[in-house]
Amino acid sequence: MDRMRLLGTITPDRPLLVVAVQEEAVHLDDSFPVLLTGMGKVNAAASLATVLARGEVPSEIVNLGTAGALRPGWFGTHQVAQVIQHDIDTPALHALSGRLYGAPITVSGTPGPVLATGDLFVSDPGARDRLAERADLVDMEGYALATVAQRAGVPIRLIKHVSDEADEGAARSWRESVDGCAKVLAEWVRTELR
Repeated sequence: MDRMRLLGTITPDRPLLVVAVQEEAVHLDDSFPVLLTGMGKVNAAASLATVLARGEVPSEIVNLGTAGALRPGWFGTHQVAQVIQHDIDTPALHALSGRLYGAPITVSGTPGPVLATGDLFVSDPGARDRLAERADLVDMEGYALATVAQRAGVPIRLIKHVSDEADEGAARSWRESVDGCAKVLAEWVRTELR
């Protein structure tokens, strides 16, 4: 079972770095507090909500992590503009309840990729191609974290580094590239957060 782990102390004058797993956080220094949530939407939402419910509110939340590219040509580090939840049947739930669940969340006013979040490690080309019709990148935590931050009234940035092509080789590619991705994300923190 994944358990959240908070490294450092949250203060209202500094951002909170939120990362799914230790492999993605290994190169971060102790300049900012780091919350390790575990993989997936439930772990991410429960961990962040637990910390914020304690009254520990940072200046902003910065989600750092890896993402799969849904189309050729996506590589490098990106600040997500909008995040969608790809594994919820929004039209069916709307038809049943009259309410909208899983609506897209705009997390940045600047141009950037659309991130699709779901509790599925996308490694099937068919699934990747279907998702590519609505998004550029895919992860397993972004939408959950954006939802919690939005409800708590805390600004959030989703910073994703492309680790794989969300295809049949994605699991192998992620294992082989995660350390390099973690180094790039740590460098982003050093240059972008002061």
